[in-house]
Amino acid sequence: MATFTLNRMHLLCRNTHCRSFFAGFIQRAQLSTLESVRNNEQCKLEYLGGENNGIAVISMNRPEARNALGKQFLREFADCTNVVKFDKNLRVVILRSLVKGVFCAGADLKERAKMTNEETGPFVAGLRASVSEVANLPMPVVAAIDGFALGGGLEVALACDIRVSSDDAKMGLVETRLAIIPGGGGTQRLARAIGPAKAKELIFAARVFTGKEAAEMGVVNHSVEQNSDGDAAYQRALKLGQEILPQGPVALRAAKFAINRGSEVDIASGLSFEEAGYSQVINTKDRLEGLSAFKEKRPPRFSGE
Repeated sequence: MATFTLNRMHLLCRNTHCRSFFAGFIQRAQLSTLESVRNNEQCKLEYLGGENNGIAVISMNRPEARNALGKQFLREFADCTNVVKFDKNLRVVILRSLVKGVFCAGADLKERAKMTNEETGPFVAGLRASVSEVANLPMPVVAAIDGFALGGGLEVALACDIRVSSDDAKMGLVETRLAIIPGGGGTQRLARAIGPAKAKELIFAARVFTGKEAAEMGVVNHSVEQNSDGDAAYQRALKLGQEILPQGPVALRAAKFAINRGSEVDIASGLSFEEAGYSQVINTKDRLEGLSAFKEKRPPRFSGE
């Protein structure tokens, strides 16, 4: 929360001294958070190098509970998203699991069973906020689904911009089996992804479907044959990340903003969001670099400025 407030103040500053002042505070807040992330047990953050420089990977790693969304897990997950949110050097974030055969099994029902009614509401609200933080990350986010993604697990994946699954992955919003409904944005994001009628069918029936079926319905962008290491979706997500890496980072963020906001309103209002996004790239160094690179017939060297 502190880094969010500082970031807004930084953006509102009108002069160089003011922006520099708040930028220093933001950098220190980020470093502090990054240091704490290094000690995470259930949700880890890695910055890739080499040809994958500019890609960050958030890895879920709670094997004893199949990456169930418990209190500690959500705290560590929030720390990871908070770090990448403010890193302008990142072009792509990939969300994956280190637990073979599992993406995320959803809510931690053993932990949930111990909660009172008064505790359950705020916890679900916090879970919903954590999922929304994924959707609100400024850079493209790719979900690599190499196993079960049920309930809240699928909701986390639906918050990502692009989803890749292994063909044998199992997915579903199955909450109605427990006499509840999806509470992490699933009723809204699934309906927007595949249409209300199909979303209703899947949620009403608590249907579990494969990665291949998910691709046919439009729940995921790509379904790939699983490999012996159990990370075929992650490998495909890396290739997608490599395709995105060369593009202008400011343009990527502006395009995501325009698509996300525009898809929720009428076309006229959507075009206004597109205009607002385009205005953000006009005065950038990257736009001039792109024009120079095109003229000189060389690859552009974008700086994110």
